[in-house]
Amino acid sequence: MKILALETSTEYCSVALWQDGSVIERSELVGQKHSELLIEMIDAVLQCAGLKVQDVSGLGFGKGPGSFTGVRIACGVAQGLALGADLKVVGVCTLEALAQASGHNKVIAALDARMNEIYLAAYEKCAEGWTVVIEPCLCKAEAAPFLEGDSWFGVGSGFAESLKSHYEKQLSGVDAGVAPQASAIAQLAAIEFAKGKAVDAALALPLYLRDKVALTTSERGGK
Repeated sequence: MKILALETSTEYCSVALWQDGSVIERSELVGQKHSELLIEMIDAVLQCAGLKVQDVSGLGFGKGPGSFTGVRIACGVAQGLALGADLKVVGVCTLEALAQASGHNKVIAALDARMNEIYLAAYEKCAEGWTVVIEPCLCKAEAAPFLEGDSWFGVGSGFAESLKSHYEKQLSGVDAGVAPQASAIAQLAAIEFAKGKAVDAALALPLYLRDKVALTTSERGGK
């Protein structure tokens, strides 16, 4: 199986090709230049493997939560490539991708959502992948959902001091520098493809946890 994966939900832009367990990846810290660089990175990864889009088994993309524009870019490009090559698609939650990349079995994944909020979920590793303990949500760090047990590992840009304090006695460690990457998206997408859970390109949708993407003038003044 060959899965081409895209991830653009943060300041990173990454593309990965998963081939029966081995991964080729390109990742760059690009700020807001995802749309300028993504196609070029896709071409580079495919050329490195000696493949064309038509040669892959399907596509995976980081469906969010994350940057509104970034998530739309990954979804739109994945849909376009899949439609052109008659391929199926799997959208992977970026918070689950953080858990996958963490190297730990009990993970609290959090991304900075701005506006003094975070995107958060919790996962436990199981034989088939990850079990969701806390569903992806948008919240303030001090109001993050209750979580049972200890030995949880925290990952992602949402782990500022306030979230560390909130879960302090339950954490075994924190790595706030981990960002969602296409290699983890590809690994998780491959599992979904193997389960027969891929969908037609037109049915691949982003995961938005916030309808409102900016503060009003009065809200900014009240901060």
